[in-house]
Amino acid sequence: IQVGRTGALTPRAVMEPVGVGGVMVTHASLHNEDEIARKDVRIGDTVILQRAGDVIPQILGSVADKRPPGAQPFVFPNTCPACGSHAVRPPGEVVRRCTGGLICPAQTVERLIHFTRRNAMDIEGLGEKNIQALFDAGLVKSPADIFRLDRHAATIRGWEGWGAKAKTPEEARKVPNLLAAIESRRRVPLERFIFALGIRRIGEANAKLLARHYHSFAEWRAKMLAATTIGSEAREELGSIQGIGPAIATELAEFFAEPHNRDALDDLAREVTPEDAVVAAAADSAFAGKTVVFTGTLTQMSRDEAEAQAERLGAKVTKSVSKKTDFLIVGADAGSKAAKAAEIGVRTLTEAEWREMAGLG
Repeated sequence: IQVGRTGALTPRAVMEPVGVGGVMVTHASLHNEDEIARKDVRIGDTVILQRAGDVIPQILGSVADKRPPGAQPFVFPNTCPACGSHAVRPPGEVVRRCTGGLICPAQTVERLIHFTRRNAMDIEGLGEKNIQALFDAGLVKSPADIFRLDRHAATIRGWEGWGAKAKTPEEARKVPNLLAAIESRRRVPLERFIFALGIRRIGEANAKLLARHYHSFAEWRAKMLAATTIGSEAREELGSIQGIGPAIATELAEFFAEPHNRDALDDLAREVTPEDAVVAAAADSAFAGKTVVFTGTLTQMSRDEAEAQAERLGAKVTKSVSKKTDFLIVGADAGSKAAKAAEIGVRTLTEAEWREMAGLG
């Protein structure tokens, strides 16, 4: 059982080495306990294996007549193999998750690995093996610790393969190169910073949406903290961002509701400067910096196209009308949003007026 950065327990099959498509395969994911039961894969089974898309090893099922006598169905653990905490399967989900959170070493290591990856902080020289070694040595327990590794340079140089009795020039430069790579990542775009935190459901696209909406780290942090209160204006604003649904809003709120997470985030922010998001928009756009909502059926373009155009003009596009809404663009068959806009005094535009102001003709 492997434990991921979000606490997900993933079963992995360990097999005798077998050649498939020119590659020797020894491991394959079994995904979750339902998948194991569906395929009825048991310990000691002979299995049928393929590489999905000629890449990913995949078990199709077992060979019944080769099953060892007395082979029992696999019993999925209800405790985490890494920290011993309860492993809980939430209602409606197929994945069982460790509840250990920050005390779970497997989750900590996986979060650190995610933090350093190319599409996150992109720190060259900190792959899985090196992160594990630094964690095991007690030198890196949180993302901020990575940026304090220079304090331990002498210790690290003494490790085999890190400079001690270096056999090659590359090995001799390993620690200096690593520290230089870390130093070069002290300023990163806000969207990369948010994604690197490894918050569940916050992928690259959602991180970009959040960065574009809140613009600065200080604003994002303050609004996320305020959004921990259900029914608050900040929670409503978060849920109204186009592309951010209730499940994502809940994950963000739960992350910021945990004091340990806030402490780790603030510790990191003392070492790293997230750069404000840049909104590419015409300086003279009537919608630059404005919050807009579309409702009803548009005739000249689809709702998605209109929202994308508004964002290109520097607007924040949300799904619901509030006191912070600057414009409501109304198409045919507009409903309750138009009524609410009139009630709270939000300016309403027809599709034609919107197109004229946007310079669309």
